[in-house]
Amino acid sequence: MKRFLYRIYQLFVALPILLLATALTAIVTTIGCTFGKARFWSHYPAMVWSRLMCWCLFLPVKVYGMENLNSRDSYVFVANHQGSFDIFLIYGYIGRNFKWMMKKSLRSIPLVGKACESAGHIFVDKRGPGAIRHTYEQARGVLRHGVSLMVFPEGSRTDTGKMGHFQRGAYLLADELQLPIVPVTIEGSFEALPRSRGFYFVERHTLSLRIHKPILPQGKGLDNVQRLMELSRVEIQKSLPEKYRDE
Repeated sequence: MKRFLYRIYQLFVALPILLLATALTAIVTTIGCTFGKARFWSHYPAMVWSRLMCWCLFLPVKVYGMENLNSRDSYVFVANHQGSFDIFLIYGYIGRNFKWMMKKSLRSIPLVGKACESAGHIFVDKRGPGAIRHTYEQARGVLRHGVSLMVFPEGSRTDTGKMGHFQRGAYLLADELQLPIVPVTIEGSFEALPRSRGFYFVERHTLSLRIHKPILPQGKGLDNVQRLMELSRVEIQKSLPEKYRDE
């Protein structure tokens, strides 16, 4: 009975609120970044929107490891990608001004794509070496004065809950700019709304965000890239239940 009532609430109360909040957040972000202080408007409206998403759906959130970050430093955050609520968990609770590295196709989402562009998020273009270099230059331009980068190295949400193969893009960038990698473990998002369920009803489940200690670069080149990738993967997996570790 509780599950049925929760679904009715989602359909007739939470969904209208969240759709309206999404549109308003996108509009406010676009206008604010265009005519105001982009550093503020690219971060705080999205943070409030993400927390509202979790609050409206009664999803408890636990955050660990904030003490591992220095507010003056820039980082490359890498997180496992369990489900749709990963976005809200990171935006709402990581407590840092950061830019997403995201698929170029997301630019076409009405209102949201324009807001992401205005906020300075980085759309990855893989059409050739020139486009990839342009992506790196974009990242170099924003990763300063405590602004960080957020990447899902798996590239897309897991279908099974288990961690998938990591791609090297984030690590190549961290190596190029000699920035620390910060592994982030997300847990609970797969139970709340897995990819296989699509845009369906959310199940109540605690969401947790665990921020690990930064991994500093050692040298520069492919050996450093491989080291950063392996160490961050180990750190992320240590905080996951056994059933969600390596595929």
